[in-house]
Amino acid sequence: MTHRFHPTVLREYDIRGIIGETLGPDDARAIGRGFATMLREAGGHKVAVGYDGRISSPMLEHALVEGLTASGCDVVKVGMGPTPMLYYAEASAQDVHGGIQITGSHNPSNYNGFKMIFQGRPFFGADIQLLGDLAARGAWANGTGSVEEHEILDDYVERLLEGLAGIDAGVLSRLKVGWDAGNGAAGPALEKLAARLPGEHHLLFTEVDGSFPNHHPDPTVEANLADLKALVAEKHLDFGVAFDGDGDRIGAIDGEGRVIWGDQLLMIFAEDVLKSHPGATVIADVKASRALFDRVAECGGRPLMWKTGHSLIKSKMKEVSSPLAGEMSGHVFFADSYYGFDDALYAGARLLAASARLGKSVTQLRGEMPGMLNTPELRFQVDESRKFAAIGEIAQRITDSDAVADTTDGVRVTTDDGWWLLRASNTQDVLVARAESDSEEGLARLLTQIDEQLALSGLERGESVGH
Repeated sequence: MTHRFHPTVLREYDIRGIIGETLGPDDARAIGRGFATMLREAGGHKVAVGYDGRISSPMLEHALVEGLTASGCDVVKVGMGPTPMLYYAEASAQDVHGGIQITGSHNPSNYNGFKMIFQGRPFFGADIQLLGDLAARGAWANGTGSVEEHEILDDYVERLLEGLAGIDAGVLSRLKVGWDAGNGAAGPALEKLAARLPGEHHLLFTEVDGSFPNHHPDPTVEANLADLKALVAEKHLDFGVAFDGDGDRIGAIDGEGRVIWGDQLLMIFAEDVLKSHPGATVIADVKASRALFDRVAECGGRPLMWKTGHSLIKSKMKEVSSPLAGEMSGHVFFADSYYGFDDALYAGARLLAASARLGKSVTQLRGEMPGMLNTPELRFQVDESRKFAAIGEIAQRITDSDAVADTTDGVRVTTDDGWWLLRASNTQDVLVARAESDSEEGLARLLTQIDEQLALSGLERGESVGH
């Protein structure tokens, strides 16, 4: 028995494809067999399995469990829920050695995929390529694993509430907050969490519906926050929180309807966390604002710019013992009094906590931030064979010049006008550009520099494409 995956589905950070076209039950079964084989070789034998609210998820779960057990792993089925609930199941249980969440994340409803954790560490990159290699060779272990079901939703919500430990309930009881689950997998957990939180809470779209009838569940796209903005305005709420389809990425708006982007949320969280962890390292990806790195330093922390990608950030956090990290995409990782994985529900609770501890409203915290002018993330198609080569060429030219550059992930160049970034996506045949300045003229000059560098490599910034 061998299996070949469609060439597009084994990605850098996870596995993802289109149901019925590039991904199906046979793939799920092969993933289970490969993962179980690798885990048993590493001395583990029990895997937690969860799934999101997509229509195809139960089918994939069934096949995945077949694969895991056929290669000798025992399975704990935790049922439908957000990805961080699966991470929690893996992190909090003594006898669970790995975890797999079936989820299409924020992709359209016809997509699905798998996010994995292996003996407490992210499973990505070479791990995922090895799954493909094992399948191609049929080099799987054989065995007969057991299957049990374990209801953990209530335990998970209890653990989320610990994010508010030690905060005066009277302060929290004055807060009025809007929440938008976007018909994603976080809905049931959000309902239970909000029912236990002090204060006034208004919930949108908590019914899980894999067709996403109200809006696409990607909170980093401002158009998807329209319903939340209307709710906050209508009810005069203090702020609003939104989740992506599987609950591992957070979006937020303040009481005036201004978006609080990923790096701006991290500024709030950093100020809070550094009070109890002075001098700690706070990590953000290369797309984050200069204002964030400056703010971390102002608060007595050590800012560290790192590569984009939730698996890469989690690995770096462990390496440098960082209590807090985040990405522009809304992944926020707390390891001060939590497990270090990206959990948007927990981040939502910590936003309440930060506001209370800092003694400022979220609107005030957002209003005090410097007014930087940013481009959105500009993503444009480049042939797969050229994307990394082009970035290499640009990096070499920049290195040979007198420009101030960081090449942690792509090329980020700092000038008197601000900074610009060009990097290759690890998951698509696109280049990503971004620029930030404190003036419109400066921003225009930075974009000109990007275009000049692309032209020297025979490329141009075409129409922006989606994730």
